[in-house]
Amino acid sequence: MLLKQFSPERRAIINPEDLITHDDTFPKTVISCFSHVTFDRMVRETGGVAKWELGCANTVASVYEIEYKGVKMALVNADVGAPACVALFEDVYVLGAENIVLFGTCGVLDSSIGDCAVIIPYRAMRDEGTSYHYLEASDEVEVNAQYGPLFEKLLRELKVSYHTGKVWTTDGVYRETRDKMERRKAEGCICVDMECSAMSALALFRGKGLLHFFYSADNLDGEQWDRRSLGNHDNLEDKDRIAYLALEAGYRIEKERMK
Repeated sequence: MLLKQFSPERRAIINPEDLITHDDTFPKTVISCFSHVTFDRMVRETGGVAKWELGCANTVASVYEIEYKGVKMALVNADVGAPACVALFEDVYVLGAENIVLFGTCGVLDSSIGDCAVIIPYRAMRDEGTSYHYLEASDEVEVNAQYGPLFEKLLRELKVSYHTGKVWTTDGVYRETRDKMERRKAEGCICVDMECSAMSALALFRGKGLLHFFYSADNLDGEQWDRRSLGNHDNLEDKDRIAYLALEAGYRIEKERMK
């Protein structure tokens, strides 16, 4: 089986450092989200300045430098889907990042989880292909071992309720069938996304830091799919609060790093 043919070689034929030049001035912590609406609002609110540019054949990603509570960090809009997302952050790590705070929507497999609720995954089911190029084949990967406890402490301090659990990461957004959903629920998954297991594998392989959390959107746990606040322009007040949590988490990670 192809996905079991993991190669532990550190050097590939093409490497991110072959294309990206390290910058000693690049911030060590990067904040990122998937929604372009949330991202644009974060850039405006923080006074971000575009200082670096990444991209591929069909898109350009501007990386912004920001200052939050006197600490310099970076902002970049994440690409959707495991392969594109991982490729982008391979480049970001080479630029100089040591830690990434990544957040975005997820679908819930438990209807009791409310709209825009914060979810911290601690394990991810690897129902995508990208992670298998970074770690030996397995059904699951550990998530947020390094920064999950720090983020939980932050949420408790701010009196923000949250959920923890396992996420089902899949490439097949239009193939989340009822049968598969029920099987993932039985295996302990409370939500579904498209990038988490692959991003966790990348961070583990490269020896870098990653905090990846979600805010709940559509509900798959019902007779019919319910999109709830899945749209980029839905429930913006709650989404702004989520963005603030990501900035505050990045700030605290930086303070820990500088001790």
